[in-house]
Amino acid sequence: MKPCIKIKSINNFPEKSQFDFSGKSNLEDMKLIFTFILTVLMCSSSFLFAGNPDRQGEAGAYELLMNPWARSAGWHTMSTSLVSGVNALRINPAGLGNINSLEVALGSARYLIPSGVSFSGLGLAKRLSSHGVMGISLMSVNTGEIRRTTTESPEGTGATYKPTLLNIGVSYAHDFITDKDAPENRIRVGVLVRTVTEAISDASATGVGLDAGVQYVSGDRGEFKFGVSLRNLGSKMKFSGSGLGLVNAGEIRKDVQAASFDMPSLLNIGASYDFYFADLHRITLLGNFTANSYSRDEIGGGLEYSFNDRFMLRGAYKYDNRFGVDAIKGKVNNAYTGLSFGATFQFDVLKNEDDEGNVTSITKMAVDYAYRTSNPFSGTHNLTLSVKI
Repeated sequence: MKPCIKIKSINNFPEKSQFDFSGKSNLEDMKLIFTFILTVLMCSSSFLFAGNPDRQGEAGAYELLMNPWARSAGWHTMSTSLVSGVNALRINPAGLGNINSLEVALGSARYLIPSGVSFSGLGLAKRLSSHGVMGISLMSVNTGEIRRTTTESPEGTGATYKPTLLNIGVSYAHDFITDKDAPENRIRVGVLVRTVTEAISDASATGVGLDAGVQYVSGDRGEFKFGVSLRNLGSKMKFSGSGLGLVNAGEIRKDVQAASFDMPSLLNIGASYDFYFADLHRITLLGNFTANSYSRDEIGGGLEYSFNDRFMLRGAYKYDNRFGVDAIKGKVNNAYTGLSFGATFQFDVLKNEDDEGNVTSITKMAVDYAYRTSNPFSGTHNLTLSVKI
């Protein structure tokens, strides 16, 4: 069969590449996209009821569950369906495709106050073509100085050490317009590859993880959104180095083999809907389900109010699925169970115009803040500064 894909090259976003799926002759292309979505769902089916508190603590590299971006943190990291730009590099890489040209963001967080732990992130998303976007992210955790102890000096030797917890990700997202007459209706797919490093001076572990996701957007203004993402699927990690060696009384050294561990893999499934009022006001409702392989599953929802995309206020609630005796006793295994809040202030800093006075591009700056309640400790504060072109 001769393919009948209609491709129209356009320079201005958001038209992008035009894949016309309205005709029956384009079934091959529809099959390609929906086969990808079905594959993701089938691969994730084993996660749907995988929440297992008995496996809590068996995984490692839990810094992969930390979110340095305040906008998505205000949603309690449940914005699978609507996350966009740099924020998508931590939630659903498919959302990376929802940018105009360029976005750069710097985020920081104070983790589980007063633990003394903080972390920061640097992210960049760049549109490569009318249909493809590439993103790069870096996140580092600062645990502060830790006292060095030995069996002979359990109270400390007077020396300190500082662990290195670092991960770097590279992502690519591609979107397809499903209706050439309604460019807001589209399917986005994305994938991210991330290297993970955990180390001290004499021992370290490295691994490679994979995130993959899909977003479906529909409606006259893209009101309805549905998203699925699989996160932290990757190689086992294992510590090695001279720090694992033991020296007995006879000065004979014996190397200890550390056990390997998995990354904290999980599945997110979410949906959201936008309600517009008088063009300037928007209210978004969101729901999300998270299936964790090494802790209890979570379900939650959120609400956001936006005024002209200049000011946004959001809140969410996440519930740790508990059943039977645990539910009666109110036991909670996951740290983030409860409320989260967030706000965004976004403003124009530069407008570029052509010779006729038409605005060709607008540079925007945004400040995002979020607070997430936690159990135990006193919650996490996030702050992010971003620039969009």
